[in-house]
Amino acid sequence: MEREITPENQNDLDNTTDTTRGIKRKISLSNCEACGSEEARYRCPRCMRPSCSLSCVKRHKSDSGCSGVRDKTAFVPVADFDEMNLLCDYRFLEDAGRLADSAGRDSLIHRPLSTKNLNFMRNQARRFHLDLKFLPVGFSKRKENSTFFHKKEQRFFWHLKLVFPQSHTEYVERRVPEDRTLEQILAPFIHATESEPVRRQKLKVYQHAPLDHVRIFMKAENRQSNSVRYHELFLQKTLLESLRHKTVIEYPVLHVVLKDHADQYIPLGQESGAAHRGPAEGTREEEQEEGELVDDD
Repeated sequence: MEREITPENQNDLDNTTDTTRGIKRKISLSNCEACGSEEARYRCPRCMRPSCSLSCVKRHKSDSGCSGVRDKTAFVPVADFDEMNLLCDYRFLEDAGRLADSAGRDSLIHRPLSTKNLNFMRNQARRFHLDLKFLPVGFSKRKENSTFFHKKEQRFFWHLKLVFPQSHTEYVERRVPEDRTLEQILAPFIHATESEPVRRQKLKVYQHAPLDHVRIFMKAENRQSNSVRYHELFLQKTLLESLRHKTVIEYPVLHVVLKDHADQYIPLGQESGAAHRGPAEGTREEEQEEGELVDDD
């Protein structure tokens, strides 16, 4: 039985169509941000930007650099926290536990540390009165280390990290021979004419300072975190001479510090209070102690 379309029925049909369109508009919320002409059908899981098609999704990723992967650790206010967020957190914890369990079963991580090559390098370092230690497999510092001992030349070629705290910059040098002086190592970085233009711009605060105002420190290993101390090294000495009778974990990390900031690096064997005490203050206390000894006599 066919239904006759009357003006009243036509109005009902139009209202139904408008309602359906309103629902679609509510779902899409806005137009596609990539093309701006079509209604959005999708929403990026990471940045929540709307898009209408696969081509617009790809365009959005290429233009904004967005990965499109949902941030599982993104902050969600308590007022907006619902069952879906709870389920996502639960699955995230499950994934973390599964990853930790698989890492514990990985035979590569549990591979013995004392390989033939590492033992050889450790023994050669001991000949030079240097305590060279290696981290377990899996540590980033272990992966980065490119230090090796050249058997024919009978010398180390070091992986070296240089930290410039006054410029908030770090550099890595590879294959640094042990007989090179620290001044030669730093010349491509802090020398006004030998350094590259990019380095010169980043390290200009060091290049404007006199060479005798540049001090070098290396962290003393095997100490507690609340008692950090440093070895002070000297520009005229070679890298090997600077490392002798010291402990190096994987590779040396040298902190290149300007003289005005050197009081932040407490030398080994010196208390923290004495490191910040000026020379005049120390002399005054010593004179007072000598006066007390004279009065006692």
